[in-house]
Amino acid sequence: RLLRRVRDYAQVMSNGHIEREIAHTALVLQEIDELGLDDLDRRVLDSIITKFGGGPVGLDTLAASISEEGDTIMDVVEPYLLQLGFLDRTPRGRVATRRAYEHMNVPYTDAPQQGSLFD
Repeated sequence: RLLRRVRDYAQVMSNGHIEREIAHTALVLQEIDELGLDDLDRRVLDSIITKFGGGPVGLDTLAASISEEGDTIMDVVEPYLLQLGFLDRTPRGRVATRRAYEHMNVPYTDAPQQGSLFD
C-alpha cells in the first residue's frame, strides 16, 4: 500500500528515483505516521477508543461508525493493526490495546471487568 504511494510520488517528482527525502516527503504528504498508519487506520483506532470505550466492538458496528466497508477494515486495516499489537480480536469483537492508546495519545484505563450473570 505505502510503497505504491511513494513510487507514484517519486515518478512525478524525481524521475522515478526513490531516495530517502522523496520517500519521507511522500509519506508526510499522505499523512502517514512514523509507524505507517494512515488516516483510515487512525480512524479505526479512534472509533474503537473514543466511541466504544476501547471495545469490544463488532466489525459491522465499527464499519458503520466510520462509514467504511467491513471488508475493507477486515482485509486492509486490521491485519496491520494486529501485527503492530494495537488491536485484539476477541469472540465479542475488536479491542484496542494499551499500545493503541499510547500511539493515539489517549490515557489508558483498564476496562471494567464484566461481572457474572448472578452478581
